[in-house]
Amino acid sequence: MTGDIYFDAAHARATAVWMELQRVTHFGGVREGAGFDKLSRNGFVLNGTHANRPAMSQYQSELLRLLDSRGYIHQLTDAGGLDALAARETITGYVGFDATAPSLHVGHMIQIMLLRRLQQAGHKPIVLVGGGTSKIGDPSFKDEARKLMTTETIAQNIRSILPVYQRFLRFGDGPTDAVLMDNAEWLDRLEYIPFLRDIGQHFSVNRMLSFESVKLRLDREQSLSFLEFNYMILQAYDFLELSRRMKCVLQLGGSDQWGNIVNGVELGRRVDGAQLFGVTTPLITTADGKKMGKTEAGAVWLNAEQLSPYDFWQFWRNTQDADVGKFLRLFTDLPLDEVARLEALQGSEVNEAKKRLADAVTTMVHGEQASDAAAETARRTFEEGSAGDALPSLAVPQGEIGIVDALVGLGLAASKGEARRLIAGGGARIAGEKVEDESARISVDGQVRISAGKKKHGLLTR
Repeated sequence: MTGDIYFDAAHARATAVWMELQRVTHFGGVREGAGFDKLSRNGFVLNGTHANRPAMSQYQSELLRLLDSRGYIHQLTDAGGLDALAARETITGYVGFDATAPSLHVGHMIQIMLLRRLQQAGHKPIVLVGGGTSKIGDPSFKDEARKLMTTETIAQNIRSILPVYQRFLRFGDGPTDAVLMDNAEWLDRLEYIPFLRDIGQHFSVNRMLSFESVKLRLDREQSLSFLEFNYMILQAYDFLELSRRMKCVLQLGGSDQWGNIVNGVELGRRVDGAQLFGVTTPLITTADGKKMGKTEAGAVWLNAEQLSPYDFWQFWRNTQDADVGKFLRLFTDLPLDEVARLEALQGSEVNEAKKRLADAVTTMVHGEQASDAAAETARRTFEEGSAGDALPSLAVPQGEIGIVDALVGLGLAASKGEARRLIAGGGARIAGEKVEDESARISVDGQVRISAGKKKHGLLTR
């Protein structure tokens, strides 16, 4: 049914715990040997360079033309084979997501959009949440092991992030409807000795040790547990299982997933003789070279409980001029000719493009009503100087609060230390007046507007 999550009865448990299988390890390019010499001759990407990749105009499939025209393709395996298959028939592809928090963040959006594009091109997407792999934790490019989560915590996180997928994808039982699956369905049932014998034999420890994410931990003499070391094997096994259960032939992910995607492609070939494919997206950075999706206040969450729709709207409204076109292509459904028009705007007119970006993405994530309210609050706040209803608010029943506590409580600063630095730098204001004393107390009778810089505001209420 449109709008409802469909659980394939044979493959997913209605009460299962789901998670995200997202980043595992950077492969650093396909190397000769270890079974990859054959693969590299068949169109794999070598060290980030597209091998045997047709120009965009040469793609035959709607899928690859769509992904390429909007800037999603960084690396792909056997471009010709994937292009021909996607042009000939409906294919099934998946992305994995870790349930490491009660909300996904902007960094996950590129992968969700990949699934959306897959469905828009007439193919079937699978959202794979890892109730099994979440119990281990992805070690990729982490300085230390993730804190192990209980099954209950994983389940709570999954329930919390589930509605996000429904906003981007059409779920149901049709041939191109999305399906939600949980890798605990097969991982929790594995028998250790048979798994080592049947699957472990296809993995080289020498090559696994050469992965950049592993080398970084070892070079720093930081512990890498055997538990974490097995994560990359389990992700490859997920691809094998989805191939068997759902005839899934495509795994999509970020560029840091390249090595693990190749592992899954190779495992399917060795064990079942299956022809599988992989596509990765580039690392999304802003014009100044920073990783997209992080702010001084922390992650840009997709759930309204973690970040208000107004602050989410403001994040996109504050996009740098040089990034507007790229973000419109990646994160909205606006036609490419309209994107080109907006991207060409200069001077103050570029603000129109930024507002269109903020409106479109906020509508997709939070709904049209929340987007409109955020836009109206921004207009009233910045154009009229009044306080909009969608600003984050903090109740102060006692009628008085310190400025540091107010900044943190409103989410305008991530910590008290950051709040003090903001005050010292002259960026904190009470009702438009600069705060110079970090010990200042605020009397609240009605509403008091608190500002952090020029673009972040909140209301104290009583």
